[in-house]
Amino acid sequence: MDKISDETRDRLIKASFEAKDGAYSPYSKFRVGAALLTPNGEIIKGANIENASYGGTICAERTAIVKAVSEGTRKFVALAVTSDVASTISPCGFCRQVIREFCALDMPVFMAGANFFDANVKPDAKLKVMTVGELLPESFGPEHLELPRI
Repeated sequence: MDKISDETRDRLIKASFEAKDGAYSPYSKFRVGAALLTPNGEIIKGANIENASYGGTICAERTAIVKAVSEGTRKFVALAVTSDVASTISPCGFCRQVIREFCALDMPVFMAGANFFDANVKPDAKLKVMTVGELLPESFGPEHLELPRI
């Protein structure tokens, strides 16, 4: 995992907070924002978009990835995720698999509580950092499709 500066991390987390404003969550009332950092420093935001047919719902992390990939960006160096709750939240299992498709196993995922920018809250209570590999251990990825068959 390449070291992400605190300034870059905070810029990415701020973008995930901004992304929440685009959420459409009339059913769960649970807004989520995600922001992906590209190797050239660009940030792509995504928000959760719910649907009356629950299976049609797409999470913030997948929204950001789909936006980026559909525009030709397929490499990322970090991801930030936040919601409106104080505790940190992690990507769901479905999102973890999609993240795994496009992100290196050692890429950091910053999970920020809604109080991340509150100076009165202890840092370890408002941010959790894990790699993609830690979030999805023993994962199945594109390289596995190239393994020899018996």
